[in-house]
Amino acid sequence: MKRIYFLLVAVLVLALFVSFAQAESERIVINEVMASNGTWTNTHAYDWVELHNVSGKTLDLSGWMLSDSPKKPGKFVFPSGTTVKKDGYVLIYCTGDESLAPGKGSTFYAPFKLSASGDDVVLTDPDGVTEAHITFGQQYGNISWGLPKGGAEYGYFPSGTPGKVNGNTVYASRAETPAIDTAGGFYDGKVTVFAHCAEGDTLRYTTNGDTPTEKSKVFPAEGLTLTKTTPLRVAAFRNDAVPSAPVSATYLIGEDLPVAVVCLTTDSDYMFSKKNGALVKGTGSVPNYDKPYEYPVNIEYFDEDGVCRINQMGSFTASGHSARQNPQKSIALHARKAYGPEYFEYNPFPNRDYTHYKSLLLRSTNSDAFSERLRDVVFSSLAAPLDLCYQDARVIVVFINGEYWGHYNLREKINKYFVAQWEGIDLDDEETVDAIDLLARTGSDDYVQNGSNADWLELCSFCKTKDLNVPENLQYVTDRIDVDNLFTFSAYQIISGNDDITNVRMYRVPGGKWKYVLFDVEASFGSGSDSDTTPLDNYIKSVSAKYAAFRHEPLNALLAVPEMRDRFLKRFAEVLELSFLWPYVEEHFLAMENALEPLLPRHIERWGSPKMTNWRKNVNATKYYARVRPKKVVAWLAKRMKLTDVEVEYYFGDVQEKLNTLNVTGN
Repeated sequence: MKRIYFLLVAVLVLALFVSFAQAESERIVINEVMASNGTWTNTHAYDWVELHNVSGKTLDLSGWMLSDSPKKPGKFVFPSGTTVKKDGYVLIYCTGDESLAPGKGSTFYAPFKLSASGDDVVLTDPDGVTEAHITFGQQYGNISWGLPKGGAEYGYFPSGTPGKVNGNTVYASRAETPAIDTAGGFYDGKVTVFAHCAEGDTLRYTTNGDTPTEKSKVFPAEGLTLTKTTPLRVAAFRNDAVPSAPVSATYLIGEDLPVAVVCLTTDSDYMFSKKNGALVKGTGSVPNYDKPYEYPVNIEYFDEDGVCRINQMGSFTASGHSARQNPQKSIALHARKAYGPEYFEYNPFPNRDYTHYKSLLLRSTNSDAFSERLRDVVFSSLAAPLDLCYQDARVIVVFINGEYWGHYNLREKINKYFVAQWEGIDLDDEETVDAIDLLARTGSDDYVQNGSNADWLELCSFCKTKDLNVPENLQYVTDRIDVDNLFTFSAYQIISGNDDITNVRMYRVPGGKWKYVLFDVEASFGSGSDSDTTPLDNYIKSVSAKYAAFRHEPLNALLAVPEMRDRFLKRFAEVLELSFLWPYVEEHFLAMENALEPLLPRHIERWGSPKMTNWRKNVNATKYYARVRPKKVVAWLAKRMKLTDVEVEYYFGDVQEKLNTLNVTGN
């Protein structure tokens, strides 16, 4: 009996020791991970890992390590002084970017990424002892993997809670994505829609754009009959699983439209909620449409023949600058891997040979001042013969959650992916694409859209202080900026009279030179008067003069070199001849007028402006200025650059003769 007694005591002591040892070792847990993040902040949607301090006291994490590989535990090291309070959380964004600072406080940035197909997360103390190690399998967009509150078994959460207490319930799987059997698109009358899901699942639906929930109606087995234009969304539900991803289709009933159509379907709160809807002003001091909100949306593109070319989940944001204040907002669309395919696998643009896109832009017009709704498209497209980077366009009609939203111009979206495609860089070459430098306006720190501005600012400073007539100085500049591109861009802006100087973008691909993007030329050809020399004032002036949004120093430092001055004037004449002779310009006007005119009555009924009579007057006035200004601009340029009559004849005699013959104004 004594042996049995001592044996029981020994077992009890051992159990207590093991329990105590486990309690001591379980100081911090890997509480939640997101390996397919769809929540974008400041152009990033980094994966993340959340740690939770369960030790009952403040912990010092200095020198602790986090990794996605048990064999390489030291990929990220917490900086000295890192602590986490009792029951506190630490959030580590897994960026894949080794150049980022490690972070501080409770937010850090690790140089590795997590794989959505399955990965490891390993937490190691400074002595190399593994504190926590989890292995997870397939992950789903914007669905996290973690421990339920008070639980010990990992599973899926319907949505992530970074830096906050986790929910009480996790799921072992996700319901299989259902299918809509009846294609979305154009129907003359009512249509009965059929859909199906996996056996044992329940199919639920909405017809207002909102994501189906467990409270949504059950999809009828006999089909759903629709009698008006409707956005249908369905999702599958199972008791032991996270709900499926929703699938969507828009049924355009009784619609007869001669142009391509884009249908956006998403939760109405994402668009119009006063609290955080991306397309409304809201109630805060900063308008919602000026905040970096990016939300999921289903995107459908039907071509002019009614064929559905795109139907996938992506994301949207409000776009533009001052135009965000207008009732009809411009909207940027992004293909995001967390929600669906990584690209839009279709090219809607007539002048591009690309096979896919990463981003698209639904652009409204800026204001009633430019209410022709065609000016930017026409004057951008005139640059096609110049090898100057510009956005292609297509006239479309947009529906949001089944509601007619009017005419838009579908455009290429200016970002690093747009630049990469223009320069022939494969979008799958992430390292090269990420290394593109893309700047706006002056290129100062506030206007870095991607990459770095260090070389650009150094170049501008060099041009301001150095004489480029010194050969090595000239070589320094021509090694860094594409001179012909600079001259072409400047000539184009001066000729067109674009006095919105803020619309400037510069870029440089790895190993390349600085170039310009032509965009948002909606303020072009506003006047043909002799006093309209604003672009000249912005572009051609003393190197030492104060700059506006266009950094004029490189241009004017080069113009001080005789051979470069000659090169600029010859290019100016070429730009006039290639892009601004009236038969070529008129062709572009007519194409847009013919596409727009049948759409405008309904658009005006929806938005209230412009009136058709005003639209026609505005178009005719703009066409008049597009004829007149190119004939006058040579005289303005000659005066500004102090050209002699002999020089004017030498550089511009031939093109002026063509302008005087072809750009006549008629009666």
